[in-house]
Amino acid sequence: MKDILYKLFEHRYLDRAEARRILQNIAAGRYNDTQIASLITVFLMRNISVEELTGFREALLEMRVPVDLSEYCPIDIVGTGGDGKNTFNISTTACFVVAGAGYPVVKHGNYGATSVSGASNVMEQHGVKFTTDTGTLKKSMEECRIAYLHAPLFNPALKVVAPVRKALAVRTFFNMLGPLVNPAMPAYQLLGVYNLPLLRLYSYTFQESNTRFAVVHSLDGYDEISLTSQFKVASSRNEKIYQPEELGFRRCSEAELEGGDTPKAAARIFDNVLRGTATEAQTNCVIANAAFAIQVIESDKSIGECIDIARESLDSGKAYRTFRKFIQINS
Repeated sequence: MKDILYKLFEHRYLDRAEARRILQNIAAGRYNDTQIASLITVFLMRNISVEELTGFREALLEMRVPVDLSEYCPIDIVGTGGDGKNTFNISTTACFVVAGAGYPVVKHGNYGATSVSGASNVMEQHGVKFTTDTGTLKKSMEECRIAYLHAPLFNPALKVVAPVRKALAVRTFFNMLGPLVNPAMPAYQLLGVYNLPLLRLYSYTFQESNTRFAVVHSLDGYDEISLTSQFKVASSRNEKIYQPEELGFRRCSEAELEGGDTPKAAARIFDNVLRGTATEAQTNCVIANAAFAIQVIESDKSIGECIDIARESLDSGKAYRTFRKFIQINS
């Protein structure tokens, strides 16, 4: 590791093979926490390259615990995290709205590292038991159109670095990798990023794959569609900047999307949205993210039609019933 760190300190980049080997060594426990923290710090000081990201991703996918859910052609909705906004679990909530609308979802998530509540935190608050059992995951897909994959169970490297990430409490290149290493390799993906360079990086990465995708970024720094500002959406078809008002949404404030001080508080907002008792800002934010996810799947539909589908999933109670069924199967 010493030679690798010196190379990085001299502002040189890793090639794909070096990046791949480093992740393999991390998973094998060959580096101590101080060395891992030093490596992480380098990528806080400069942008990650396409070769480095690709090498890290290849290693994680090679080492993953595989799960085959390809028969469902699912979508994943995920943010990179690391935007420092401490929002409630917007992407996770949107997953249940999309599943409630009838579209298969395979959500890949983890505990919060840079925020109070990650997807796994909100799942645990509701008694969900994480599993790698394909039978349970397929039953969940069959009966409520959504399965949850807790990242550390499916990738040993993510489990090894979890204590370091939690202790640092800052965004790391593992935030960037998480959305790229869903072990089910979903057919569709809506990915939120916290800056424009990452939007371009992910767009380039996805264009080399068979995944149908959209990458979103709110221009005031959110890694999802926050409706606090204009936002950019990049897909395999085009790139476009949207104003919340042109989609029929009121622009909201940052304070209206805060997730609270504890996972329990964030889970309460999650519940309120699905029950239909949340604030307008919380509800609209989830609907917007769900709608753009639906459009990734239904590319022939206008975004207005997709907003209507997402809203109906919430208003009809389908999203909430989907969630209750999910709890029954996975607890």
